[in-house]
Amino acid sequence: MDMERPITDWLPLTKKEVEKRGWDELDVILISGDAYVDHPAFGTAVIGRIIESEGFKIGVIAQPNWRDDLRDFKKLGKPKYFFGVTAGCMDSMVNHYTAGKRLRSTDAYTPGGVSGFRPDYATTVYSKILKEIYPDVPVLIGGIEASLRRVTHYDYWKNELMPSILVDSEADLLVYGMGEQPLRDVLRLLKKGVPFSSLTTVNQVAFIQDGDKDLPKNKQWETVELSSHEVCQKDKLAYAANFKVVEVESNKLKANRITQKIGSKTLVINPPYRTMTEQEMDQSFDMPYTRMPHPKYKKRGAIPAYEMIKFSINMHRGCFGGCSFCTISAHQGKFISSRSEKSILNEIDEVVKLPEFKGYLSDIGGPSANMYRMKGKDEAICERCSSPSCIHPVICNNLDTSHKAMTDLYRKIDAHPKIKKAFVGSGIRYDLLVDDFNKNNDDGNHDEYIEQLITRHVSGRLKVAPEHTSDATLRVMRKPSFKYFHKFKEKYDRISEKNNINQPLIPYFISSHPGCEEADMANLAAETKDMGFQLEQVQDFTPTPMTVSEVIYYTGVHPYTLKPIYTAKGADEKKNQNRFFFWYKRENRDWIKDRLTKAKRPELISQLLGDQQGSSMSSGNKNSGKNSNSGGNVPNWLSERRKKK
Repeated sequence: MDMERPITDWLPLTKKEVEKRGWDELDVILISGDAYVDHPAFGTAVIGRIIESEGFKIGVIAQPNWRDDLRDFKKLGKPKYFFGVTAGCMDSMVNHYTAGKRLRSTDAYTPGGVSGFRPDYATTVYSKILKEIYPDVPVLIGGIEASLRRVTHYDYWKNELMPSILVDSEADLLVYGMGEQPLRDVLRLLKKGVPFSSLTTVNQVAFIQDGDKDLPKNKQWETVELSSHEVCQKDKLAYAANFKVVEVESNKLKANRITQKIGSKTLVINPPYRTMTEQEMDQSFDMPYTRMPHPKYKKRGAIPAYEMIKFSINMHRGCFGGCSFCTISAHQGKFISSRSEKSILNEIDEVVKLPEFKGYLSDIGGPSANMYRMKGKDEAICERCSSPSCIHPVICNNLDTSHKAMTDLYRKIDAHPKIKKAFVGSGIRYDLLVDDFNKNNDDGNHDEYIEQLITRHVSGRLKVAPEHTSDATLRVMRKPSFKYFHKFKEKYDRISEKNNINQPLIPYFISSHPGCEEADMANLAAETKDMGFQLEQVQDFTPTPMTVSEVIYYTGVHPYTLKPIYTAKGADEKKNQNRFFFWYKRENRDWIKDRLTKAKRPELISQLLGDQQGSSMSSGNKNSGKNSNSGGNVPNWLSERRKKK
């Protein structure tokens, strides 16, 4: 950490730092569940810098002690305009607990990776404390926890349906999604003297009002009313139908306002802003970030999340994949917001000046690394579209999937005199690179992109996420058939062999996802083993708020069809599905054999366990997640299963 920089280069964390700036009072105070890292990958830094850029005096209270005398909440005094509250870069419950609801021992957003520095349901806890201490000061909540809990939602950890987070938190206003656009409007209205209570006309905010009060007037907005919270508590189908409305409206370029009754009150969710322009994106990333944690953390150890991204570059936001289990499109939007080449290259010029930089960028990417500058060819078609995905079940003919802009930018980054290697650490959508699936390859540059990626930007191995091998499960996930992963791997292997490069392809899979039964997991294990994979990086499904998968998990039906879908729910069911990933472990051998015998699947027993005689697997004969690239003969039972698919 560069301790030569003056403390005033960071947003103030203490009263002494406020006084060093010559300020007697702050306009806005941000409360965050994360340690303060002044880097554009951390929401508190971005929001803080935007507030600063609008001419407001801003301070930060990071990871306040909520257990004792609450003095952390008082140390910067009372702000002139409002408190901003966020749980941090993750939902606090996902941050704290595994899919099996076990308490995690670490927190990547805390110095030293130490856990216990934020409460469960952090947004609600912080907001209620502020309301108790400063009842007359407005509280604005935001971040991913508030964003994805803005309406009635199922909470996996309490195993109950909860109302909008605005109810329990007692906050005055909620900003959902990426907050730059609504925040700038909020700040400019406050500067003009508009009372905080009158900010209800701003796009992309939610609030609670008395049920008999008229809605704020806006001639451009139509209003869609959801089933009330109380109805949802009694009727799971009503909750499922609600979700479809919320997702559809969230994915429209011209969305409607949403309302929902909660007791005698009404929740109002104003429509989102249109996708951020290139200029607006650049504004967020071109702020005077130090790109480092606040100096106060030096003695407490490194912040793991920062160490992971400190030499990375985020090129864009959003994802048009619409995967059922993913919250990215619900929070960042399905339309891609890309930065300009100039902004990206200017940021690289700043990164190379950092004292610890050795010439290697850890990631040049985004939520899905290869979606930079992709958008609809005809925006008028996008205006009429409400589909949650642009690539499921097929790629939209109107989607421009050219990889040329990325390939050109990669080459410019490669040419930077102080860059030795620029890696793509984010996962890529391999289906966009398979010609049989992506018919929109108008400029024929997919292979050019893959070759550039493989030869210059892979750090040892490439991450991709097929997620499953069962077509039925993949349809529920809104993911393409596994046959396209086979085709991508063939292309990847061919280009790797051509360039004499051995970089393993690392696939990610999910167990116990809705639509997946034990037999599907056994088939997954068998098919991936046949391909030469021994899976070590695996994920058990966690139902997170505002996802299709969460709705199916809670209700038992798909929100778009209201038809039943099987879901593994109990701890034993979930654990059993996960065990198939680890067919190569000695302790799982008898269990797998027993389960498949009962399922009358002797061919799977032979495929998974037939070569595990003696102690072959325990003597080091394994791939550690690597693929053998051997091709191999496909057994008859697997060939037949592929034909059926």
